[in-house]
Amino acid sequence: MRLFLSSYRFGAHYDRFAELVGGPGPIAVIPNACDAWPAAWAGAVASDRAPLRRLGFCPELLDLRDYIGRPMELERTMRHYPALWVRGGNTFVLRAQFARSGADSVLRRLLAEDAIAYTGYSAGACLLTPDLHGLEDADDPAEVAPACGIETRWDGLGLVDRVIVPHVDSPGTDPDGHGTRLAARLRADGIAHWALTDDDAIVVDGSRTRVLTG
Repeated sequence: MRLFLSSYRFGAHYDRFAELVGGPGPIAVIPNACDAWPAAWAGAVASDRAPLRRLGFCPELLDLRDYIGRPMELERTMRHYPALWVRGGNTFVLRAQFARSGADSVLRRLLAEDAIAYTGYSAGACLLTPDLHGLEDADDPAEVAPACGIETRWDGLGLVDRVIVPHVDSPGTDPDGHGTRLAARLRADGIAHWALTDDDAIVVDGSRTRVLTG
């Protein structure tokens, strides 16, 4: 299993990102964490495609809403790509769209086969944790029903074994300090977690997990 999980895009570790995904090439951009914000959706997609293109990647949009109830077709599409790029937004909305499309099950199979690398930042990283409780201070669970038509899910995909807290001490992306406060609460409660600044990243490569700091 190959994962690159960060607080914001590549963090300070583009070289490790590129190594993990096999260098520049096709990459599927999944922007569904932004589905509750239709006015901002296109701009969010463009803002992520641009830096990938500048670095030599060929980012192609993969909208999970096009695959609702069609997990086999989604799996065929995902197999065309060596890597996924799952951007930030609302973690609860992203979780719902993974469930509706079957991407949660498809991703597990592809990662187990090492058929694809998963890269995700902010919500795209938090999605892979066991439990989404605590994220509601920054991400509004009430956005799920109108955007996705289902109830909010509080379980993550469980592909890593602890909570990820993005944007710690990162006022540029979290001016209200939600991440910093959540990390402090988890630390006080003795709950295992990774607290990431916008320079940090977690890399899982087979049996090895490393936290890369800025």
